[in-house]
Amino acid sequence: MGSLIRWVAIFGAALWLSACEQSPRSPLDQQVYVWQRQWTPAHEAALQGSRADFSTLRVLALQAFPQEGWRRTRVDPALLKQDGRPLIAVIRLDGQLAALAPPQIITQVQQLLADWQGQGLTLAGVEIDHDAGNARLAAYRAFLQQLRPALPAGLPLSITALPAWLSSPELPKLLATVDSSVLQVHAVSRPQNGLFDPTQTLRWAKDWSRASDKPFYLALPAYGVALLAADEGAPLIESEVPLAIAGSRQEMLADPLQLAALATQLRDERPSHLAGLIWFRLPLVGDRRAWSLTTLKAVARGDALSSRLTVELTAHDRLYDVSVRNQGNLDQPWPQRVSLVARQCQGADALAGYVLQQSADRLIFTRVHDGRITAGGQRAIGWARCAFIDQGASNVDP
Repeated sequence: MGSLIRWVAIFGAALWLSACEQSPRSPLDQQVYVWQRQWTPAHEAALQGSRADFSTLRVLALQAFPQEGWRRTRVDPALLKQDGRPLIAVIRLDGQLAALAPPQIITQVQQLLADWQGQGLTLAGVEIDHDAGNARLAAYRAFLQQLRPALPAGLPLSITALPAWLSSPELPKLLATVDSSVLQVHAVSRPQNGLFDPTQTLRWAKDWSRASDKPFYLALPAYGVALLAADEGAPLIESEVPLAIAGSRQEMLADPLQLAALATQLRDERPSHLAGLIWFRLPLVGDRRAWSLTTLKAVARGDALSSRLTVELTAHDRLYDVSVRNQGNLDQPWPQRVSLVARQCQGADALAGYVLQQSADRLIFTRVHDGRITAGGQRAIGWARCAFIDQGASNVDP
């Protein structure tokens, strides 16, 4: 009898382990913010290129500013209908608003939802983005409690959240009013700290998982900004739209390798209730301060990241156009120096961002400004009219 009991116990344990092995934890959902205030023809390619890798679009739809009032984003409803992915409308309430006016906000949100529905758009949720200070979280919770019954029945409501709220006793009650939250872990708080700290992010995610049993997402950066010194207070932040202000700029860019390592760690050591990652933001062709879509997709998929810069020469009757191509899935800075073996050159020059040094048998292009070559892209750096250039002997110094 004893041996039979032991056999049953062992067999039962084996079945339990087998069931566990056959039921792996679901993968992290990958979503993306569409945060451009003006939609352009470039959105079509960006949406089409991102469809296979990001399950849901969170679209900036409406903003309230302290002085300017309300501003709608002019989305392209035809593109969104054609895209077909679940659609979450994001309403941004500026953190500098003196106070929230629930009746006015609710009216604006209801009108937005009615207009989008009239254009054939079906929403999968509404997200409120409001950077409230801890002292105002009780008032924010009261507003959300008024907003919730004013939304269509069954429409999920989420909020963008700040790590600073972890220290507030109001946080559990605030999170109880919504279906999910999006913890924003990127910001320019102190320039010396950059946009993002992976160690701090992991700590915040684990703390957030203990604050509530509601699902939450992490909003991760896939962009950069430039900081300009201001006469008083915090520095000014320049993104894709240039500021009409002279002065030097300190560029800050989220590191894809750093974010890829964090995403892997989150998959392996997934905090409780973490439902997925939301990348900020969907890049458009021509964006100066955002990862390329190729790099963003590679990071989201967990692909190995690599780049290889090579020299490309295009010849037209001994006139050579000199370019550098990035053969990989990782955006790279312009190379510091490109050296070519060349003979009998009648003329040569560098293009903007580089200077040329020329000797009897060599052309050296040296970088004098910063820039990036997107994954799979190329950048022209100069030209030369020569009898012969040995492309095989070229050298790219990153």
